Amino acid sequence: MTASSQPVAQHASGSRWFTLAILCLAIVLSMTTWFSATAIVPELRNVWSLDDGTVAWLTNAVQIGFVVGALGASFFNLPDIVAPRILMSASAALAAAANLALLVAPTAETAIALRFITGLALAGVYPPALKLISTWFVQARGLALGCVIAALTLGSAFPHLLRALTNDLNWKIVVSSTSAMTVVGALLMARFAVEGPHPFGRATFDPRKIGQVLRDRAVMLANVGYFGHMWELYAMWGWFLAFTQATLHARGLMTPSASIITFVVIASGTVGCVLGGFMADRIGRTATTSIMMTISGLCALLIGFAFNAPLWVFILVSIIWGISVIGDSAQFAAIVTEVGESQFVGTALALQLGLGFALTVIAIRVMPILVDYLGGWQWAFIVLVPGPFIGTLAMLALRRLPQAVKISGGLK
Repeated sequence: MTASSQPVAQHASGSRWFTLAILCLAIVLSMTTWFSATAIVPELRNVWSLDDGTVAWLTNAVQIGFVVGALGASFFNLPDIVAPRILMSASAALAAAANLALLVAPTAETAIALRFITGLALAGVYPPALKLISTWFVQARGLALGCVIAALTLGSAFPHLLRALTNDLNWKIVVSSTSAMTVVGALLMARFAVEGPHPFGRATFDPRKIGQVLRDRAVMLANVGYFGHMWELYAMWGWFLAFTQATLHARGLMTPSASIITFVVIASGTVGCVLGGFMADRIGRTATTSIMMTISGLCALLIGFAFNAPLWVFILVSIIWGISVIGDSAQFAAIVTEVGESQFVGTALALQLGLGFALTVIAIRVMPILVDYLGGWQWAFIVLVPGPFIGTLAMLALRRLPQAVKISGGLK
């Protein structure tokens, strides 16, 4: 590198980290709407006389909306056609509006419809953000995308903290606050969500490319790994508050503290995301995802034994689970950006996320059914164990493919 080119390179490096920091903040703010209703379920039960099945649909409606949005965006190649700042900011604004409308929802059915719209809108924030950040990072891409998922994790956990801090206040404060935060996120995206110096090729609308993505063996093994990861992740996030309330009740402890425990456990995933990105850039993505999924699968198995163990044991296993259950998430997307066709990276990412979130709908709905069958929460999470282990097998298979040399600079 010549002396004259060094300041340019340093400026680009500084710009990419600044852009990453601003967009991570915007994602934290925007993703607070994802679990805003889940965090206030105890209050909403009284507002709309909800049973467990309807409660599950409040969470599942967001997942289904996200699936429809992600698959629709994939079909029309929207992340590869529409400028990211327009798509992301408009989507975040829509999510804020749908979330705020919960304040005047007359029935549970209306609330479920609004949660669906919220998920639909967030599909225009999360997948494009992964592609956008990839245009700023070639080196350290695993760490950068890990920071994006860390932001999503913190945003998802935040409503639990907000509820814990406002436990004696009206539930509407949680809804209003998360909507206001999402509006700020939308404004940040409108200003700063611009592509970096390593853009992917521009696409035109061609739904046949979805079939091409599905036939790419390396991409599909990455997808299978992601699907196993997703079978576990959102069911754990969505029902961990109820699980914690059950174990505290069994111990004769005050259940309001369950919200702060849930926040700590989910938010600990931010550490896992950064750690996972750091590991992936040094030992490889397939190795990192395999390690994380093995640990998280073991935690899903052990959490049942920790249900009646000393409280510190329960919290320790829970935090390790919170770290590992999300620590690998960014790396599945990173693999797609490396082994997939560059012109349709956005489409491939949207498809991966859409199908992965479709699985979460099933996993989330199965949980209360299993709880009823088992007569309690203690062993309910065992149904999640197969997901991460199947995902691990897929990543080990991907590691053996010739295309694996493209992953993480050859580290695999």
